[in-house]
Amino acid sequence: MNALLALSRAIDWVNERVGRTLSWLILAAVLVSATNAVVRKLFNVSSNAFLEIQWYMFSAVFLLCAAYTLLKNEHIRIDVVAGRLSKRTQTWIDILGTVFFLMPMAILILYVSIPVVIEAYQRNEVSTNAGGLIIWPARLLLPIGFALLILQGVSELIKRVAFLKGLIPDPTEKVLSKSAEEELAEAIRKARGEQA
Repeated sequence: MNALLALSRAIDWVNERVGRTLSWLILAAVLVSATNAVVRKLFNVSSNAFLEIQWYMFSAVFLLCAAYTLLKNEHIRIDVVAGRLSKRTQTWIDILGTVFFLMPMAILILYVSIPVVIEAYQRNEVSTNAGGLIIWPARLLLPIGFALLILQGVSELIKRVAFLKGLIPDPTEKVLSKSAEEELAEAIRKARGEQA
């Protein structure tokens, strides 16, 4: 089980880095969008490439950060019933949901998307919009994102089984720490208190 937990930590490390790095694409998409809007209004010039690159960046964040969301246990779940059950029962629900729903769906989408990416690459498919971008990089996001999601599903299964065996603490337990904004506000309050 120690080797599996080491594998789980490695998968978590990869998805943590991917998620934190790609979160910057949100800022990039906002900047591209704002620049495009300003240039269009001031100079009456625009390009479909600007619109499509925003779409690419949003797609990258959405698809490649799904595994990060699962890692952080921030995905959508319905806890109306499960929240009233014991922690062991909730863990079993997570295991069964991962095995019978998440993994088959992610594996199927990965399997179906690979030929689409290969075909788009071989044909050098380009957007039908004037000035549009090549398509295969956007299509490549799909299999990469679902491969990361499959890996994170494996990691979550390992952690749930280890929890049931009593080898690790509850992997769904959230560590309550202060956000960067809360730490800044606290530092400002302290600085104001020292000045008074």
